[in-house]
Parts: sequence; structure tokens; C-alpha cells
Amino acid sequence: MDRGEALIADLKSTSGRLLGVDFGDTRTGVAVSDVSRFLASGIGYVSPGGIERTADKIAEIAREQSVVGIVVGLPRNMDGSEGFRAERCREFAGLLRERTGLPVAMMDERMTTMSASRYLNETNTRGAKRKGVIDTLSAQIILQNALDRLKNL
Repeated sequence: MDRGEALIADLKSTSGRLLGVDFGDTRTGVAVSDVSRFLASGIGYVSPGGIERTADKIAEIAREQSVVGIVVGLPRNMDGSEGFRAERCREFAGLLRERTGLPVAMMDERMTTMSASRYLNETNTRGAKRKGVIDTLSAQIILQNALDRLKNL
């Protein structure tokens, strides 16, 4: 079991809604699961500016949504290595742990933006609307992948 799977496994001992986050410097997509953890639903994105303010806003959303854990997307290169973006997301996850006291797991997000883009192409979503939707949809895909993995643990 790799480090990410161990963190996802930590969520297995909890019950209730989970929050999914696709952290970005400009926009951060947010999704939430249902209580049974069957389905992830995108709930929008935030753009407060800066890692600290974004962590504060996501912590506020976590309280409002009454979640018991958070899943943050971990951007890895196609060869599995991690770069600056992954380091930044790990830092963000640490801030969320401090601000919420909740378990925060990292989920490999390779291909999520590509999957989201493909879906938006198929639904002919274009222009300014696409920018916000893609971040929300990416968060939803990250969370759904985590929910599916939790079912199989």
C-alpha cells in the first residue's frame, strides 16, 4: 500500500460526508459526497487568492457541509514522480489538517483534468463558463475516485 492509499484507508474508519478538493493557484474546485459515500457532486469553486486564504475558505466549507474528512488531489507526473505542484498540494493539505482537525487524504489526480476536459468537450461547454466548471468537475472526479477506492478497501 503506497502512502496515498494509506491516507485514503484512514478515511475508511470514518462515516459521513467527504469533501473533495482540486487545489489551484487561481481557482480551487470543490465537491462533496453524499452521506452514504456513493456519489460525489461538484459544489463549485473558490478563488480567494493565496494558499492561506484558500485553506481558510475550504475549512469554512468543510464546516458548512459537515464533512468528516477531506480528499485533496495530488498532481503527479505521468511517470509517478512528484514536482513542485505536488509539494504545494501537500502543503495545502497540511494547512487543511491544521484548520479543520479532520483527516486529509491525498488522491492521485493524474488524468482528472483530461477527463474533465473530455466531458466538457462532449457537452459543448465553452468559454468563460468552462474555466470554473473544469475545476469543479475535476474535484468531483478526484472525490469519486476516492469513494470508489474506499469501497474496494
